[in-house]
Amino acid sequence: MLAELAAANAAFAVIKQTLANGRELADAGKAISDFVTNKEKIRELGTKKKNSFWHKVGGRAGNDLEEFMALEKLNKQEEELKQAMIYYGRPGLWGDWVRFQAEARKRRLQEKEEAKRKRQQIIEYTIATVCIFFGSFILLAILWLVFRGGQNV
Repeated sequence: MLAELAAANAAFAVIKQTLANGRELADAGKAISDFVTNKEKIRELGTKKKNSFWHKVGGRAGNDLEEFMALEKLNKQEEELKQAMIYYGRPGLWGDWVRFQAEARKRRLQEKEEAKRKRQQIIEYTIATVCIFFGSFILLAILWLVFRGGQNV
């Protein structure tokens, strides 16, 4: 989580410096993308941690206060980004940005679900192939014993 926090802070510093230099928000597009990506990663890591078995039974896997404070700082930075988009961007830029983020989040979720489905399909095909292989081997062994045993009589 610390790496993602450092990356988000660095990206936000680039955004602020770009605006301080009198350039447009579009010039900081990569930094904005990095900021949002790392904020999402931090949220995702927090969600995974909260849903983990050890966290539920009392064995905390990290510092909750540290995570909370990091997210608070990122929320404050996001509010500053919102103000910059409102004041320095075109009319409606913030609303368009929020809609774009929602669509991107849905797309990433769909991609994860698709990847999960493909992994499950590969596992099922592998299990089926192994079962067919061993089933064929056992069938051939039984046939060999039947015909081999019949020759000795």
